[in-house]
Amino acid sequence: MDVVLLVKSIAGLTVILGILLFIFLYSPNAKKKQKEKKKAQKRYTTPTPPKPKTDWKSLIKVLRNRESSTEELKEALDLMLKYHGKIPDKLGIRVNPEFDKYAEAILRLCRHPNTNKDLIIDFDKELERRNPEYIKEINDALTKGLNSRGI
Repeated sequence: MDVVLLVKSIAGLTVILGILLFIFLYSPNAKKKQKEKKKAQKRYTTPTPPKPKTDWKSLIKVLRNRESSTEELKEALDLMLKYHGKIPDKLGIRVNPEFDKYAEAILRLCRHPNTNKDLIIDFDKELERRNPEYIKEINDALTKGLNSRGI
């Protein structure tokens, strides 16, 4: 009787082991199929356009690039005004050292080959509107930029 019980126990354990192996091996395939479906969905969806960089270095880089189009210049100037439109207050009667960045931007804009009068005027007016205490300095930077064009 001991041999019959031993054989039945081994057969039962073998069946249980087979069921467990089947479950273990079947699950990863289902997960792989789900991953493949997600990848396929991602391939057929339209990619979202990258968000424009709004830090000062990347915006001034657009102005420095001689091959930037007029639309790229306009977008960079709009972002510059939106995120960096306020120049820090003056230090007594002296201008803040941060103003040099804005003067460089005006100079670069004036000297850019793909700029036009509308871009220059709009940027100048908006910068003056947002920073009334810097009107004289902005006008000086604009004059220097326009004189440096060599027209």
